[in-house]
Amino acid sequence: MRNRPIIPDLTQTVPRSPYEKLNGIIDLARMIDKARAKGAGKLGDYLYPCPLDQMLLVFLKVRADAFFEAVQKQSEDEILRWLQKRCKRLSEQEIQAWNQMFLKCSPEDDEEKARFIKMRQEIAPERSDVTTWVDLLELDEGRPVPLRTA
Repeated sequence: MRNRPIIPDLTQTVPRSPYEKLNGIIDLARMIDKARAKGAGKLGDYLYPCPLDQMLLVFLKVRADAFFEAVQKQSEDEILRWLQKRCKRLSEQEIQAWNQMFLKCSPEDDEEKARFIKMRQEIAPERSDVTTWVDLLELDEGRPVPLRTA
C-alpha cells in the first residue's frame, strides 16, 4: 500500500523548519509542506512559492506549478524519485554549496533590509544578531535560534 501524503494545516500550525533536510537538501521538506497545504486550501498566511521557495526551485530546475502538482498525491519517497527523474544529477558538493548559500540569504537592497528590520523588530526586537531570512523565519515560528556573534 502506498503511503498517503501528510497535509499540514498551516492555519493551525507551522511548516517544518527551513533547516530540516530532505535528501540532504535544506528547505525541501518545508516547501513540500507549503505546497501541500496550498493544495488543500490550508496555507494560512504562508506563501507558495515564496521567494525562498523560488530559489530552491531554480536550484532543482523544477517549475513551481510542476512541483505543486507532484506533491499533492505522492509520498515524500515518491517525490524524491520524481525529482531525481526531472532534475540534473546533484553532487554532494553542489547540495552542500546550495545549503550554505541558502542559510546565508539576507536582505539584498535597502528596501528589503528596511522590511527585514521592521519584521525583526515586531518578532524579536532584542535579536539584532539575526540577519538571515531563515533565522527570522525560525524566530517567527517560535523555534530557538542560537545567539550569533560577530
